[in-house]
Amino acid sequence: QVQLVESGGGLVQAGGSLRLACVASGRTNAMGWFRQAPGKEREFVSHIGGSETTTFYAASVRGRFTIFRDNAKNTVYLQMNSLRPDDTAVYYCAASRRTYLGDTYSQEKAYAYWGQGTQVTVSS
Repeated sequence: QVQLVESGGGLVQAGGSLRLACVASGRTNAMGWFRQAPGKEREFVSHIGGSETTTFYAASVRGRFTIFRDNAKNTVYLQMNSLRPDDTAVYYCAASRRTYLGDTYSQEKAYAYWGQGTQVTVSS
C-alpha cells in the first residue's frame, strides 16, 4: 500500500512561483499531478515515468511547470512558475502500480493511489 502526502501549496500573486512536493510511502512507479478548481472536474497536469527524463504536461502548463523526482527521498516535485489566477486549484499527487502507462498517462484511472491534496491560490 502506497501513501502520498503533498505539501508546498499556498497563496501567491500572479507571476510568482511555488514548488509542490509529494512524499511517497513505499514503492513508486509512474506518478502524476492533477488539479481541481472550484466548480470544475479534476484535470491532468503532469506525469513522470520510471525515469526522470520521461515527462508529459498538459498544454495549459507546458513551459511553466516542471515535474521531477528525487528517488533517494521517494519524493516527486512540481515546480510551478509564472503562475496565473486560473492555476488556482487543489493539486493532487497520484501514483500508479505500473511503470509505463502509454496513452493512459493523463487519465485518472491509471493511478491507484492519491494524496489528500494541497491548495494553490493565485491572486490577480
